Amino acid sequence: MNPAPAAPKPLIADIWHSFRSLPGWVQIWVALILMPVNMASAAFTHEPAGLWIALLANGAMVLNLPVMVRERGFSKFMAVPHLIPWTLLVVLIAIIQPPLEGPFGIYLWTLFAVDLVSLIFDYPDAVKWFRGERDVAGR
Repeated sequence: MNPAPAAPKPLIADIWHSFRSLPGWVQIWVALILMPVNMASAAFTHEPAGLWIALLANGAMVLNLPVMVRERGFSKFMAVPHLIPWTLLVVLIAIIQPPLEGPFGIYLWTLFAVDLVSLIFDYPDAVKWFRGERDVAGR
């Protein structure tokens, strides 16, 4: 008689394990800088272009949810949903050129810097994924 197969790990546990297997600096970047700065855009939807900024900032992250579910973790494919929204976002902020004063202006330049740094990693990661690097972190 064969033993019963082990129950599959819950989806959230797989995603958490994958996240925790990323390098420490990536975990800090994602959890303490990238996500909070983009999510903070919701506080400025009443500002000029604030709704568009919030949609672009958060839309890129929301699009990663189905990727994490499908992959049951983090892979280089997670860079792909960032490319269009965050590229448009940094271009929009560059066009607006808000003054570096007041909460909204300071926030926009912070968002610009954070998403630009993310895109510097995202474009090469997307290329690597399209070239076949399909590994999921932690596996």
